[in-house]
Amino acid sequence: MIEIEHQPGAERLQQLGVFDWPVWEKEVSTFPWHYAEREICYLLEGEVTVTPEEGDSVTFGAGDLVTFPAGMACTWAIHAAVRKHYRFG
Repeated sequence: MIEIEHQPGAERLQQLGVFDWPVWEKEVSTFPWHYAEREICYLLEGEVTVTPEEGDSVTFGAGDLVTFPAGMACTWAIHAAVRKHYRFG
């Protein structure tokens, strides 16, 4: 299941070390994705709808902290260009 923390506070982000994570950017597009391991990401910019093969679609955007489970196959639909910090594991 995809977990979303909408607008987490600065203390939470600092605790996780979010701003030390790598940055990934992607233009408006739609593509399939499979998570070999858990990913946590923090969106700096953009809006996305992720539709798992099993489960309900979720939409999130700038300022959201999102956790994707290992083993999940899904489709990403990027509505506004994404810039995010991310960490696997």
